[in-house]
Amino acid sequence: VQLVESGGGLVQPGGSLRLSCAGSGFTFSSYHMSWYRQAPGKERELVAGITGTGGHTNYVDSVKGRFTISRDNAKNTLYLQMNSLKPEDTAVYYCNAVGLLLLEYWGQGTQVTVSS
Repeated sequence: VQLVESGGGLVQPGGSLRLSCAGSGFTFSSYHMSWYRQAPGKERELVAGITGTGGHTNYVDSVKGRFTISRDNAKNTLYLQMNSLKPEDTAVYYCNAVGLLLLEYWGQGTQVTVSS
C-alpha cells in the first residue's frame, strides 16, 4: 500500500496550491480519504475529508470557503485545492485513507509554506 503526496511548495499569502495524493495497493474507491496537516510544535489536525463516492465532504472551520477536497477514483487520486492561502496554513500536509475494519494508511507528507 502506498499513498504519495505531491504539489506542496512555497507560495505567497493569497496564493493557491493544489495537492495530490496517489494511492496504490488497495481499493481506493472503498476508502474514506482525508487531508491532515501538522504545523511545527502543534498536533496533527484534520483539514478535510471525503467519502468513497465523493458524495460528502467535511472541512475544519479555518479552511471552509478556501479549500476544496475532491477525488478521482478512476485515477486513484485525492486532491486538495487550496486558495487564499494564509501564513497559518503553513504545515506538512498528509494524506490519510481509512477503510473497512478501520484499516488506515498514511502518506509521507508534503510541505506547504505560505510566506512573503
